[in-house]
Amino acid sequence: MFSKILIANRGEIACRVIQTAHKMGIACVAVYSDADKNAPFVRMADEAVHIGPSPAAESYLIPEKIIAACKQTGAEAVHPGYGFLSERASFVEALEKENIAFIGPPPGAIAAMGDKIESKKLAKEAGVNVVPGFVGEIRDTDHAVEISNDIGYPVMMKASAGGGGKGMRLAWSEKDVREGFEATKREGLNSFGDDRVFIEKFIENPRHIEIQILGDKHGHILYLNERECSIQRRHQKVVEEAPSPFVTPKMRKAMGEQCVALSRAVNYHSAGTVELIVSGADKSGESFYFLEMNTRLQVEHPVTEAITGVDLVEQMIRVAAGEKLAMTQDDIGIDGWAIENRVYAEDPYRGFLPSTGRLVHYSPPVPGWTDDGEVQGKPRRGVAHGAGSVRVDDGVFEGGEVSMFYDPMIAKLITWAPTREEAADLQIEALDSFRIKGLGHNVDFLSAIMQHERFRSGELTTGFIAEEYPEGFTGAPVSPEFQRMLAAICAGNEFTWQSRARQISGQLDGTQQVTSEWMVKIGDTRHEVVLGDGHAMVDGEKVEGNCDWMPGMSEATATGPDGEKYGLIVERDGPHWVITTRGAATRALVLPLRLASHESRMIEKIPPDLSKMLICPMPGMLVKLHVAEGEEVQPGQPLATVEAMKMENILRAEKEGTIAKINASEGESLAVDAVILELE
Repeated sequence: MFSKILIANRGEIACRVIQTAHKMGIACVAVYSDADKNAPFVRMADEAVHIGPSPAAESYLIPEKIIAACKQTGAEAVHPGYGFLSERASFVEALEKENIAFIGPPPGAIAAMGDKIESKKLAKEAGVNVVPGFVGEIRDTDHAVEISNDIGYPVMMKASAGGGGKGMRLAWSEKDVREGFEATKREGLNSFGDDRVFIEKFIENPRHIEIQILGDKHGHILYLNERECSIQRRHQKVVEEAPSPFVTPKMRKAMGEQCVALSRAVNYHSAGTVELIVSGADKSGESFYFLEMNTRLQVEHPVTEAITGVDLVEQMIRVAAGEKLAMTQDDIGIDGWAIENRVYAEDPYRGFLPSTGRLVHYSPPVPGWTDDGEVQGKPRRGVAHGAGSVRVDDGVFEGGEVSMFYDPMIAKLITWAPTREEAADLQIEALDSFRIKGLGHNVDFLSAIMQHERFRSGELTTGFIAEEYPEGFTGAPVSPEFQRMLAAICAGNEFTWQSRARQISGQLDGTQQVTSEWMVKIGDTRHEVVLGDGHAMVDGEKVEGNCDWMPGMSEATATGPDGEKYGLIVERDGPHWVITTRGAATRALVLPLRLASHESRMIEKIPPDLSKMLICPMPGMLVKLHVAEGEEVQPGQPLATVEAMKMENILRAEKEGTIAKINASEGESLAVDAVILELE
């Protein structure tokens, strides 16, 4: 076994690998860029080596710097995590020349599976179902149109070396192909150094299901069941779970055996994942097709660990050290249900735009990687689970920054329970306790998904988000019963706040008691609230429960009529209260009932009309202007392309108009809210 390994990665995955290595008695070396000098993974490691400036291309993506750090520290092996150098065969070959072990698959398997075009050919030869498509060289846009017409729309254009949702475009027509083919090539070249593109049939009502593979160097290969990863946004996974609510035992066996056959065909060892697309319309479970094989650890590996009890990082290390797998296929079972939500630094209320900046406040529902100990008598980390099990994999800290240089994921929230419904309920409860301030985040959105009837039913497709939130996200829906409870909470908070204020000013003398009768306006709905002891009368209906908020608190806990607990984020804005819980921020105007008749005279300032301006939604570079001054545009027409987080974002016209003025030029770096152009 190794005595010291180096982790060629950063953030939560570096923390994850260090945690298991330390459990095994192995010392760890971290490498870090300028942006990560104070990161938790650097503090967790036994040694740390600085490898360069913040951009990954100048630090984490330079093999020579990783190898030099190994030599400097005496590290015997390298764990690549995911992303960066994890699927670069030349890196593995360079390590082998220096007699440094790679904690991952052999370079031949990485090369074979890393090329999406060649991997499909190999999959077909191995007897794996493949999606109809064109896997040859595509000469130009006209050729791409010809191929797409032959396959039949809709089609998916993908960068051959792509991954992580980058370099992918869905085309429903020839117009979409002509508009998106060159953008797909550019994203592939910019992100992966390869502008080749392949085109395949897009499976409608698709489910994204993947099989976890684990093999050793002695010819033993197992499949560790499946993960459902259908809930995606722009092909980036948002929610993952294991097992899948769609997969039957027969289907699981067929998928697993085909994926093992593919792995055997490329002499695979270590952990890996075969991604499949499944037709949700086929209840027979036979319509599943190979998408790609990820020759590395997956972001969503914790849900597999939770239901199988297998620590995948530990197994990767043992396999790299030459050990045989200590388990057989018959040992792999399914215990309970696990769900993972990815907490991203992106603002769902603004079209899911990336949000970089400082984490002014960061408090996950259970302590982060750097805290040792137990929660409810169970380890926080690893694969142990039990009723009420919550796990947070993170790589950030309060006061730190989510940098523009790397992926905007803040943390992964994993819950385990005996059933899917219980695991989802745990997610809702834990998300209520996830506190993030200083930048936009998607916690509300994740909570809304967990509560959504379609998610609860298990009727998922990769189009879930687009179909259920076609106009964007404005918060989880609030039922009339829940709104009445929120009205009671806001009235109670106002009563407490005014009582405290009068105590401080000495106004409470027995003749000027704070009223218990309130008008609470939420949206266009007015509620009459009369506060009682442990209850409130809201619009004449009794609402039982309590809230522990006191002046100065930004967080509180409320108990509803059914005894269920709710985590609240509480803010006071003038006469308004803003209560964030269960995936929605509710803004309420609270006035003494005797003053309710004056509410109509309390005129609020109307924000300026920005609809005639194209505003840059995130920090980035203006890659292309699609229009010129004086040009007439129609709704949906591309106006500009901004590159941020290595992805190109096409900004489109929201209304008909004429370009009056262009304020930015191609190649210019733009700040968030910068005005790119104006319409008249």
